[in-house]
Amino acid sequence: MPQDHHWPGQEHQWPVSHGEQTDLLPHVGADQATQRIGPVVPPPGGAAEPKAKRGMRKPAIIAGAAFGALVALYGIDLLVTSGSVPRGVTVAGVDVGGMSTDEAEAALRAEIEPRLSQPVALRAGTVEQKLNPADAGLTLDWTATLEQAGDQPLNPFTRVGSFFSTSEIGVVTATDDAKLDAAMDKLATDTAKDPVEGAITFTGVQPVAVDPIPGQSLDVPASRTVIVDGWARGEELTLPVATTPVKTTADGVAAALEQVAKPAVAKPVVVKGQGKDATIKPEVIAGALSFAPAEGGGLTPKLDLKKVTDAVKPQLESTEKEGKDAEIVFEGGKPTVTPSVDGMGIKYDTAWKPLLDVLKKADGREIKVEYAKTPAKVTTEQAKGLGIKEVIGEFTTQGFAADSGVNIRVVAGEVNGAIVKPGETFSLNGHTGPRTESQGYVGAGVIKDGAPGRAVGGGISQFATTLYNASYFAGMKDAGHQEHSYYISRYPAAREATVFQNPDGSSVIDLKFTNDADTGVAIQTVWTPSSITVKIWGTKRYIIESVTGPRTNPTPPFEKEGPKENCKASNGAGGFTITDTRVVKNLSGSVVRRDTRTVRYNPQPKIICPSPDRKPDEP
Repeated sequence: MPQDHHWPGQEHQWPVSHGEQTDLLPHVGADQATQRIGPVVPPPGGAAEPKAKRGMRKPAIIAGAAFGALVALYGIDLLVTSGSVPRGVTVAGVDVGGMSTDEAEAALRAEIEPRLSQPVALRAGTVEQKLNPADAGLTLDWTATLEQAGDQPLNPFTRVGSFFSTSEIGVVTATDDAKLDAAMDKLATDTAKDPVEGAITFTGVQPVAVDPIPGQSLDVPASRTVIVDGWARGEELTLPVATTPVKTTADGVAAALEQVAKPAVAKPVVVKGQGKDATIKPEVIAGALSFAPAEGGGLTPKLDLKKVTDAVKPQLESTEKEGKDAEIVFEGGKPTVTPSVDGMGIKYDTAWKPLLDVLKKADGREIKVEYAKTPAKVTTEQAKGLGIKEVIGEFTTQGFAADSGVNIRVVAGEVNGAIVKPGETFSLNGHTGPRTESQGYVGAGVIKDGAPGRAVGGGISQFATTLYNASYFAGMKDAGHQEHSYYISRYPAAREATVFQNPDGSSVIDLKFTNDADTGVAIQTVWTPSSITVKIWGTKRYIIESVTGPRTNPTPPFEKEGPKENCKASNGAGGFTITDTRVVKNLSGSVVRRDTRTVRYNPQPKIICPSPDRKPDEP
């Protein structure tokens, strides 16, 4: 390479050739060094490369290398996990992510199958229950359960995210709908609770608060879903319920307890009568005081005034005067009015108005009762104005046993003198009340199932028949009666009646008639050892005739074996149908109306008594 020389004392520029440039520092003396800068290689194109670009080359290379590595890892992960359950998947709380389907099913069976035979704990509101999966028709579909997880995701971001998250897919349940429906119905019944309103009860004289409890009913469709979705998790399931609200609150109950219940039974209440006092004891108050739900969550106190009255009345009975109704008595064969007497009684209907306020007081616990006259229900004037002056209907029956005669005499005495005002209905059972031994009745003959028997009050049907016929000929309106099932020859066919009561005295078959006249009537009874006569007194307005038709549809008696003990053989009697017509005429003889009644009598069986020598197996 040609060089230029450097002369002493002068500064020379060496020529540049072949694209090289050399910088030569001038010599400054013997002790100075000469520095030479080597050649600089230009970038392609002949221009020098910028320093900023030279600085970016290294990060780019690193990033590219990293990306390549990630691509390689993605490919490897995709290859390795092919056919497996996606990462992060749990089934009923069991982690099966990344497992093959066979491994996942085995893991699920190992963890979940032991649960399937165990009762599922349930909580429905305030009620705890258990459900047997097998009884409810619940089983698991393992294949369908794992199919829910799907395939491995191809999205790289999803795959990366699966390392840091979990996904619960639950189980697929197979159900026997009939069994599940039955189990849900039972759960609905077992978990239902009626609402309990707040209240106050008494233990003796001690008031006890009862806090309100809302009711509940199972939301069956939603609960079914909860059970089907979660029964295999091995955890207690909370079932949704609908709540039935209550009106009262615990605060409202507490207020009633302190303000009313406790002071009410703290002391007795004194009831001041005329010349005598009575006491309402705490025991009576506790038995009569109750509480009902009120608006605003509180309780409204209520008193059973009958219980209070029943406790006070015997104590103050001597301060009252009992009244007496006017009565019709028959002296010398004619009706006579005995005068009525007004009574004087406590006004119990208004006596207890201040009682609730008094019960809330600690002191001054007194009530003063008022008295008022109690007029007779039938006054002397009313009895005299009833128009009871002549016999308008009369009938007599004869022949009865001595014991039946006792019962007929007792019932005749109870009915004698009875007054039936215009528009009123007379009831034989209602007038006498229970016909028991305590009322003087005795055991006597009756007919039961076609066979003779005995019962207290037997023979009363003869009096009923006599009374029915007297009212029949008096022109009274029939308000209800019933004939015997079998015809009894001493009674007029289709014109007789029977009565019956339960052992407790309640009415079963009654005899009733209504006085539809403008005047009153009175009943007179005349008893003799061999006959009973009933007369209806009033103001005569009708002439009565009875027309009895022929017997039709005859039915012969049938044989029936009698009881083993005290059997009485009988020939029985045939059954038949017969009609009676009551012809009602006015006093001028003109027909006002005809009342027709048709009666069917059953045949009375022929009673065959078993031979005393017959063996049990013999016919």
